[in-house]
Amino acid sequence: MDRDDEPRYVISVAAKMLGVQTHTLRYYEKIGVIAPKRSQGNIRLYSERDIDLLRRVKTLVEDMGVNLAGVEVILRLMQRLNELQNELERLESELQRLRR
Repeated sequence: MDRDDEPRYVISVAAKMLGVQTHTLRYYEKIGVIAPKRSQGNIRLYSERDIDLLRRVKTLVEDMGVNLAGVEVILRLMQRLNELQNELERLESELQRLRR
């Protein structure tokens, strides 16, 4: 498991780090913006990657005035862009290998 994906923060700590209320994080989970891991006792655990994602969401909502439906679209587009970038890098590497 990547160190950034390691679940480590309970909801109260994550909320404090982000400057939001815990119910905001529960709501984001309910609508599918974030999917924190769960402990064996069913406690939400947030990773560094989750915290980074939530910071982006907070910036989009609070600083840029994007509604949550827009946030979901933006996040999906960002994910797709990353996937395409990875595919492009893979294809460029393959092309260089074939040219040799």
